[in-house]
Amino acid sequence: MVCMVNTLQPGENLAASGYILYSSSTFLTMTIGHGVYGFTLDEQLGEFVLSHPCISLPETKNIMSFNEANWDLWDEPMQKVHSAWRTGKGKLGQRYTSRYVGSMVADVHRTLMYGGVFGYPADTKNKNGKLRLLYEAAPMSFLIEQAGGISTTGTQRVMEIVPENVHQRVPVVMGSKNEVMEVMEAYKSWDK
Repeated sequence: MVCMVNTLQPGENLAASGYILYSSSTFLTMTIGHGVYGFTLDEQLGEFVLSHPCISLPETKNIMSFNEANWDLWDEPMQKVHSAWRTGKGKLGQRYTSRYVGSMVADVHRTLMYGGVFGYPADTKNKNGKLRLLYEAAPMSFLIEQAGGISTTGTQRVMEIVPENVHQRVPVVMGSKNEVMEVMEAYKSWDK
């Protein structure tokens, strides 16, 4: 029982978060609660070298990363915001480019590097979302917030959610402040 009490903590209680991404280079990105730092593996030295000190998200960027194959299954507010971004009718007034890899780590890494928004919203098949709160949504939200961004379910800050079980799923939208706030405002004004 003590183990579960210690495990089922909100993201606000995290002490550190990070990921390793294998790509053209091997990246280690992490936070200990005082900014986000990116390291690149130097194969000659056999060590990770600080390559991205103080990663900071721009307040807005016209890049979105969503599994658009599920668009017709999303809530109305998410559909409206996403459609506005695709057509240039969102708050920024520019068309958004779509960059979806299908791997949360790769998509969030790109969001941290360039800005924009990553999301895996709830849909009619996954009413509580698809991503796991404890080991996907909260750790990545910690990184995004430490880089100056926002992470939400659409209606609630991900880092404030107290898990009910280890594998609890949540919808997630995270990234640059203006894009995430646009989603939050759409949900706030939504009349179910």
